[in-house]
Amino acid sequence: MNWQRCIAGFALGFALHAVDAASPAGEVYLVGDGSEVIHLSNRTQTPSVRPSRSAGREASRASAALSRLIDEAALAHRVDPLLLHALIDVESGFAVRAVSSRGALGLMQLMPGTARDYGVTDAFDPRQNIEAGAQHLRRMLDRFGQDKTLALAAYNAGPEAVTRHRGRIPPYAETMAYVPRVLQRFAVLQRDAR
Repeated sequence: MNWQRCIAGFALGFALHAVDAASPAGEVYLVGDGSEVIHLSNRTQTPSVRPSRSAGREASRASAALSRLIDEAALAHRVDPLLLHALIDVESGFAVRAVSSRGALGLMQLMPGTARDYGVTDAFDPRQNIEAGAQHLRRMLDRFGQDKTLALAAYNAGPEAVTRHRGRIPPYAETMAYVPRVLQRFAVLQRDAR
């Protein structure tokens, strides 16, 4: 997932430079087209394309709606909402239609089998995805004695991997990087909430 973000960042930087060079005033606008696509432009509006302020309001409403879904699922499954926010941030960067190279889907990057286990019919539906992910995290917390470190390792690598490694984070590079990233993000969210 990191290489994809790196490429996306490079592409965005290149696009911003290209639009900036084409714009006499050096102004760059982000404009939405009504779908989930944001365009870069040197004009405030193009035919049938909304200006960036409108796109910003839509993104803010979407963010508030996702936050409500996360908080509801956290309450229903007795999971710290800030931990769910941190996990989603690391898993998908809040991208509803995220797909990993291994086939994990949606906000909480559910593997297809895990999604089926929790009755998910559309892994890209934010409500279903968050609900299933929260349930799965609750199971991992229960299985590993409420230990967030082991529950997150199990969320990422599977509970059998944690058990096989005698209750330690499995020595997989991805998992060893993932757990501290989620915990660090969780700590930042906790600090900011004070």
